[in-house]
This record gives sequence, C-alpha cells and structure tokens, in this order.
Amino acid sequence: MMIYFNFFIDSIRQAFHELKTSKLRSFLSLLGITIGIFSIISVKSAVDSLEDNIKNSFAKLGTDIIYIDRFPWNEDPGQNYWKYIRRPEVAYEDYEAITDKSKLSKRAAFVGFLSGKTIKYKSSSVEGMFFMAPTFDFADMMDMDFEFGRHFTRLEYETAQDKTILGHNISKELFGDLDPLGKYIHFYGRKFQVVGVLAKEGEGTFRVMPFDDVAILPYNSARKFIDFKEPNMTGKMLAVQSLPGTDIEELRGELTGILRAHRRIKPLDTENFSVNDVGMFNQILESIFQVIGVAGFFIGVFALIVGMISIANIMFVSVKERTNIIGIKKAIGAKRWIILLEFLLEAIVLCLIGGLAGLLLVFGLAKGISASGTFVMSLSVGNIFWGVFWSVFVGILAGLLPALQASRMDPVEAIRQ
Repeated sequence: MMIYFNFFIDSIRQAFHELKTSKLRSFLSLLGITIGIFSIISVKSAVDSLEDNIKNSFAKLGTDIIYIDRFPWNEDPGQNYWKYIRRPEVAYEDYEAITDKSKLSKRAAFVGFLSGKTIKYKSSSVEGMFFMAPTFDFADMMDMDFEFGRHFTRLEYETAQDKTILGHNISKELFGDLDPLGKYIHFYGRKFQVVGVLAKEGEGTFRVMPFDDVAILPYNSARKFIDFKEPNMTGKMLAVQSLPGTDIEELRGELTGILRAHRRIKPLDTENFSVNDVGMFNQILESIFQVIGVAGFFIGVFALIVGMISIANIMFVSVKERTNIIGIKKAIGAKRWIILLEFLLEAIVLCLIGGLAGLLLVFGLAKGISASGTFVMSLSVGNIFWGVFWSVFVGILAGLLPALQASRMDPVEAIRQ
C-alpha cells in the first residue's frame, strides 16, 4: 500500500516541478483543461439551477391542481394560435358547473384579472396596476402567506364587501412605513378597506403570479362594477384542486366530461377547452434543458480535447527529459507497470489541477449570479464529482501514450541517452 502512496506523492511533486520549470507552457496546457471543465460544469450547474428555480416556481401552481384554459400548456401557442383563440374563454358558469357536479375535486376557484388601472391612497398612487378578483377558495389553493392581516372572511366574500389584500411592493409604495391595515384605498371610484398584506416573494427567475405587485379583491365585490363577460377586457382562470389520494388523470377525465356536458359539445366534436396541469410544463422544460445541456457539454469537450493534447505534449517532453532517469530506474529493478503508473499519475495530477481551477471558477460564477439576484445558482456535489471525473478521464487519455513510451524503453539505451 505504501508503494502506491509514494508513487502518488512523487507524481504530485513531479507535476508541480513541471509547473515550476516550464511556467508558460504548463499554464497554457492547464488553461485548456480549466476552460473545458469550466464550460461543462458551469453550463450543467446553470441548467440544473435554472431548471430547479423554474420548476419550484411552477410548483407553486400545485401539482394536484388542474387549470382550465383555451390554450394547452404542452404546445407552442404560436403554432395553432387562431384555432385556440377562437375558443370561448372560461366563465364563472363553468366554475359553477364544476363545483356542483365534481366528486373528485377538493375545491375550485375562478379568478378574474384586470390590469392598467390606477390605485390611490391620499396623495400616493400606483398606475398600471394588476388586479385579481378570485372566488373564496383561491387563497387556500395557492397557499398564500401574509405579512400582515388576513384573508377575506366567508361573510365578507358572500356579502360582497369592498375589502382588499395588497402585495408587499404595492403596500410599500402606497403606505411606506405606515400600518396599512384598516386604511382605505380608492379604485374605480370606490373605497376598499385593506385587510391584509401578502408576504414578500422577492425577485426570482420566473414568477408565475406576481403576488408582490398585485391588489386582490373578492370576486363577488368586483363583479358589481367589472363586467367579466366582456371579451378581451380581462383575463380569466379556472383552477380545480383534486381530493387527497385522487389521481390527477381521473380528475382530468371527470372535468372533461362535466365541461363537455355543460358546454353542450357533441360526442364526435373535439373539446373547445384545454385541461392543463404543472406536469405538462415539466416535460417541456426537461426537453429544453436537455438540449442546452448537450450543447454546453460539446463546447466543453472541444476545450478538453485541446487541453488533453497540450497535457500529452508536456508528458512527451517530460519523458524525453527524464529518459536517463527512467533507464536507471529500470536498471535497478523498476517494473514496466511502475514506470507506466508514475507517468500516468503525473498526467492525472496535472489535469486535476486544471480541473480544480475550473471548478473554483464555476463556484465564483455561482456566487456572483446568486448575489446579483438573477436566480439562485449552486455548484452541487454531483457536478463537483463530474468535474473531477472528467479531469481524471482526460488525464488518463493524455498520459497513456507518453507513459507507455516511457515504460517500454530499453534501460541500456535510456541510460546512454
């Protein structure tokens, strides 16, 4: 066991000796390995982190929730845009049909959206506001967190009281450091009392719903002065949550049947609605990120090939410079495999130095991107393993031919040289 340890230590010493004696040549050779590992691992880490960030954002939509819409989520909307845009928008009546007839759903929510309006509090105002007007169960379905206050009570919703919940940013813009609870804001010529402020979500790569910049009104209150049936005036969303233990495909089938009957779609006609879930997005994301990952991998491979050739060149030069020493070692009994292993380990150590430098650059990049708030990027243990693996693999390939050349030398001829 000690002989292997000594080989390894000697290989490290020799590798650092090569770095010292031929600084420029070694630097340029290691640069190829560093760039290659950096390219492969940085792209893989960025793709993994970006995928996790986006999937976590979509996970807030709920893996047990189905969304009824005109457009399917698993298709490019540009391909059949005119086909889907002609479909009727989801309506409150669809929501009522589902709540009346569904046996597999835990709850359902209908949401109306409105944008481009102004909200005021005394001399403060926010223009181009985004409003949501959901039915009562929406907050429980989305698992909304509150910084201050509460959600609407059932009584407030049923009696269509003019109450509102504000996003964190909107509350700050209107009230600053004042306590917003109980105060009245003006919208559409009406007064709405603030009963809650949502917890800050913060900046993310992808926010499915901009809860930091929203004002939420009870649907029963908003429908008194907003015509949600007017086409193209507002957006609408219909969400249905499954009962615990219910398969999402069973719920999909039930909802399809309920809506076909409600909309009086003939048996042979196709649906004029789409039944979507978060899993559809995940399939699309995986295929997109696979392509990006493969592209980054091949870019890194080209850099590694350049680095491998450079390391092989260093090793051939090293073999030539140490020919006399190799001959002496073989003359006093060193086996071929010992010489082979010595040079192979030296090449691996050189590649590991370049690879670790590449991993350090990836770590710095991840910290910088995370600090900028663009998205959270991390260098996982798995990606560190792949970085080390590729460094060792390239080291073996780069050092194999020089090591074989050294191990096959005739000791007498080597000593003479």
